[in-house]
Amino acid sequence: MRIGIDMGGTKIEGILLDEQGREQQRQRLDTPRNDYDATVQAIGDLVSQLERELDKPATVGIGIPGAISPASGRVKNANSTWLIGQPLLEDLQQQLGREIKIENDANCFVVSEATDGAAQGADVVFGVIIGTGTGGGVYVRGNSIVGLNAITGEWGHNPLPWPRPDEYPGRDCYCGKKGCIETWLSGPGFSRDHQLSGGGHLPAPEIAQLAAQGNTLAEASLERYEQRLAKSLASVINILDPQVIVLGGGMSNIQRLYDNVPKLWTTYVFSDRVDTKLVPPKHGDSSGVRGAAWL
Repeated sequence: MRIGIDMGGTKIEGILLDEQGREQQRQRLDTPRNDYDATVQAIGDLVSQLERELDKPATVGIGIPGAISPASGRVKNANSTWLIGQPLLEDLQQQLGREIKIENDANCFVVSEATDGAAQGADVVFGVIIGTGTGGGVYVRGNSIVGLNAITGEWGHNPLPWPRPDEYPGRDCYCGKKGCIETWLSGPGFSRDHQLSGGGHLPAPEIAQLAAQGNTLAEASLERYEQRLAKSLASVINILDPQVIVLGGGMSNIQRLYDNVPKLWTTYVFSDRVDTKLVPPKHGDSSGVRGAAWL
């Protein structure tokens, strides 16, 4: 039996798969934000709940919004900043009393969707998680590409490409830079942009719902978001040239993105025609938890 854990900025989700990969249980709990010890405890408790009725411990794979540094063995590049610099792998193995595997959550997501999801059969896939943060994973001919520095797919910490004058130099990012793609495209970034335009502080789903109802401020915010997403994904296409881009995370639930963004990215892609497909995840906005189970 396999357990997958997906640790997000607002929730921790766990799944139990049987030997054939069929889902047996799924549970969620709120992420103990800004509390490392409580986060370790919460993951341990979730694993215990999922395997309560099993005869023996399951294997455990965990997706995190960051990476384990090959240099230090500690967490780096996590938008859940209370994880940064912590020996998460070591602490969780001690907590659970077994060896586990930890991988970037976007890498888990792209494995799930490229194996038996929305990108099944594609040779080159870019998997995107846009929620509390903005991450990415790369899948090439049957393999998730981690990279020498464990940063493959980290498009969210490049600057927003082709910025307009009012988008430069951009907003402060937790990584210490300004104007990172994540500050514009994450759910909180989208909400902040809407608020600064006079629309009030609202979560992303409510802004999308207002736009669908004809609210002009919400529609303008969503149009700006689509342009920024199109520019940012175009820069990925120019480098990776994937067959399929799969969107995950909370922002992937905005259905109009799949029609509008590919129409917009043709302006920025260095090609006479763009055949790359932009698709929603087959296994839902939390597909990464399945990929974590298969680690």
